[in-house]
Amino acid sequence: MAAETAANASIDTPTEPIPIGGRDEFDDVTAEYDVVLTDFHAEWCGPCQMLEPIVDRLATETNAAVAKIDIDENQQLAQTYGVRGVPTLALFAEGEQVEKVVGVQSEEQLRSLIEQYTE
Repeated sequence: MAAETAANASIDTPTEPIPIGGRDEFDDVTAEYDVVLTDFHAEWCGPCQMLEPIVDRLATETNAAVAKIDIDENQQLAQTYGVRGVPTLALFAEGEQVEKVVGVQSEEQLRSLIEQYTE
């Protein structure tokens, strides 16, 4: 039973998206959590607003941490990861970018993508 509890503790992830304010914060999040779904978005972006409830649910219901990066406030970080349009979702596993999708995705598609790296 103790081993099961320890295993569950090791995958504890935030149940709400983590707002990222810069490179150091992002590096800390990708180092702390095994799998991080990163939502590069903008306040003015209609598709980003459509995707927001899905991203919020994934933060609550999956074993991935979810990071939100406003591209207008973090242009250098967006450029580093080749973000040319929003929304862009990047998946990081063990600190490395492993997937990137552009545009609105269904909850099922994103959940499936996360599960490839969390199971």
